[in-house]
Amino acid sequence: MILHLRVPKYHCRGCRRSFRHPFDGIRPRYRASEAYRLEVYEAHDGGVTQRKLSKTHLVSAATVERWYQHHLGGRRSEMANRACPRVLGIDEHFFTRKMGYATTFVDLRNRKVFDVKLGRSEPSLRRYLKRLQGRDKVQVVVMDLSETYRSIARNYFPGATIVADRFHVVRLINQHLLKVWQQHDTEGRKNRGLISLMRRHQWNLSEEQHANLMHYLAAYPVLQQLYLAKQRLVRLMLLKTVTAKRARKKLPWLTELLDQLRDSPLRALARTLTRWLEPIVAMWRFSKSNGITEGFHNKMEMISRRAYGFRNFENYRLRVLTHCGWDGIINRVRMDARPPLMG
Repeated sequence: MILHLRVPKYHCRGCRRSFRHPFDGIRPRYRASEAYRLEVYEAHDGGVTQRKLSKTHLVSAATVERWYQHHLGGRRSEMANRACPRVLGIDEHFFTRKMGYATTFVDLRNRKVFDVKLGRSEPSLRRYLKRLQGRDKVQVVVMDLSETYRSIARNYFPGATIVADRFHVVRLINQHLLKVWQQHDTEGRKNRGLISLMRRHQWNLSEEQHANLMHYLAAYPVLQQLYLAKQRLVRLMLLKTVTAKRARKKLPWLTELLDQLRDSPLRALARTLTRWLEPIVAMWRFSKSNGITEGFHNKMEMISRRAYGFRNFENYRLRVLTHCGWDGIINRVRMDARPPLMG
């Protein structure tokens, strides 16, 4: 039930100030109760447009935006002094053509977005990272094969172990193999069926598919050997939650395979993996990856599409933190206001 009240507005001749009749439940200088403002916030956060809310709740679109920003600002002030998560995921995503890319910091242990900052270079993130509380207690930093982010992790998270993201490593291996394939057989590289077979793991192919692929590769002996080496390499990349003793046994296999690739057309891949050998070996010990971060990037893209793009990055950041960073103000209020269960 919504109750609309019309009250007189008073003017004091002595102090020349205007005021209205006070009501219980409505804060001073406010024209709506906190429950009503909260209802408008919840509806707008759920996807109801400002235009529709202005008709159903008899408030202007600017008022809806102001109430929405008020609740977000309150939650942001509560989260201002948060400590940096122990397991941190770092990745970039595209924001706008004018402003470029933004960096996403994700709490991989709790599966929530910790923060989003504009820029992806060390100078653009320096001021934010220096003021980040608890960055010396970060234990693990998961990232793709980016030299910029690795330099940031070494400088601002000195006690953290850098872990390479498994998805990006496997994708890099496939990209290099497809590039070499383009050099050996241009026409075969355009066959979508062969592309699908070359990208997939060997153990996921049926006997018929594997036989067809081997029949095609028999005409290109060098490409066939590279394909087999790629399969062995991918098997090593997919290892996770490996004990330290087993990792020490697997490491000579990986280094020997990289030495063989240095004398092959995949020498560029071998050099890249050698530079990232320590983060790749650390990848064996952990099960966390940036797949959680990539999932949040898909959700961020949908948020931007629903808003038809953002001009102000802070507005975009608040929306992302609302939908990806916490469980929501409304859910917490509902839980606090829920009556006790009756027997």
